[in-house]
Amino acid sequence: MTWRPRLAEGTAPVLVVLLVLLVGLAIVGPAYHEPSGYLALLKRAAPLMILAIGQYFVIVSGGFDLSVGALVTAGVVIAARLINGSESATARVILLVLGFGLLVGLVNGLVTTKLLVPSFIVTLGMLLVLNGAIFLWTGGAPRGALSTGFRTFGRGSVDVPLLGDVPWSVLILLAILVAAALFMRAGTGRALVAVGDNEATVRLSGGQVDRLRLLAFVLSGVLAAVAAILLGGFAGVSAQVGNGLEFRAITAVVLGGVLLGGGRGSVVAAAAGALSLEALFTLLNLLGVSGALESAVQGVIIIAAVAYASLGSGGRQRLRSWSKQRNGARPAQPASS
Repeated sequence: MTWRPRLAEGTAPVLVVLLVLLVGLAIVGPAYHEPSGYLALLKRAAPLMILAIGQYFVIVSGGFDLSVGALVTAGVVIAARLINGSESATARVILLVLGFGLLVGLVNGLVTTKLLVPSFIVTLGMLLVLNGAIFLWTGGAPRGALSTGFRTFGRGSVDVPLLGDVPWSVLILLAILVAAALFMRAGTGRALVAVGDNEATVRLSGGQVDRLRLLAFVLSGVLAAVAAILLGGFAGVSAQVGNGLEFRAITAVVLGGVLLGGGRGSVVAAAAGALSLEALFTLLNLLGVSGALESAVQGVIIIAAVAYASLGSGGRQRLRSWSKQRNGARPAQPASS
C-alpha cells in the first residue's frame, strides 16, 4: 500500500486563490520577477501567518481569541522597555515575552473553561485590559529601545546552503508550521477538532474538553508572543504595532476555509489564508488602491466565508430535503401497457 499526500478539506480553494494572487504580483510588480521578491513577501507575512496558526487552534476548537493584537503590542512595548538597548538582557527578555504570552493565554483559557464565560467576551476584555495597561505604563509613548540581537529575528537572515540568505522569520515560520501540522495529525490535534465539532460526544467518550480548549488558548498566546518578537524586529517599537491584527488573523483563518464555530479546517490552509491576505493587500497597493479599503476587504471576506459555510452545511441539507419532498409529492405514473 503506497502513501499518497492528500490535501485537507478546504485547503485547495485557498491555494488556488494564493496562486492567482502570486501570478498577479508577478504581472504588476517588477520586484516579483525574482524569487527574492516572494521571499520578502513571506518575511512580511510571517508574523500574521504565525498569528493565524494560533488563532486556528482556538477557532477550530469552537472559540475566538480577540486579545492577540493587544498581546503583540504589549510584547513589543515590554521588550523595548526592559531591554533598553542592552544586548545582555536580550535572551531573558525574549523568554519573559514568551512567558507573558503563555500567561495571557492561560488566563483566557481558564476564565473561558472554568467560569464558562464565552471566549469572545473573555478575550475582548483581555484586549481592553492590555491596551489600557500599556497606555497607563507608557503614557501613549513607548520608551526604551530593542537591542540588535532582539531585532535579528525580525530583520536578519541566515546563510542556508543552496538557498542563500533566508530570513530568520521565514525559518521560524516554517518550523512552527511543520510542528503545527504534525500536532494536528496526532491524537491531541484530532481531539481539538472534535471538540469544535461536537463537544458532547467528546465528553461522553472521556475526552478532556476543558484541557483541550485551555491548550488552544495557551498556544495562541505563545504564538502571539512569537509574532511580537518578529514584528518588533521588523517594524520597531510602536504603541500601534498590533492594532487590528486580531481581525486580520480571524480573516486569514476563515479565508483558509476554517469553519467559524469549530470542527473543520486545516492549519496549513489557515496559514495559506494569511499569506493570501498579505499578497492581496500588496497587490492592491501596487495597483494604487487606497489602504483604507483593507478593513472593508477583511469584512467582505469574513461575511462571505460565513455565508459560504452556512450554505455548505445547512443550505445543501435544505436543498436535499426540498428535493426529497418534491419527489415524494409527485403523483404515481400509470404503468405502460
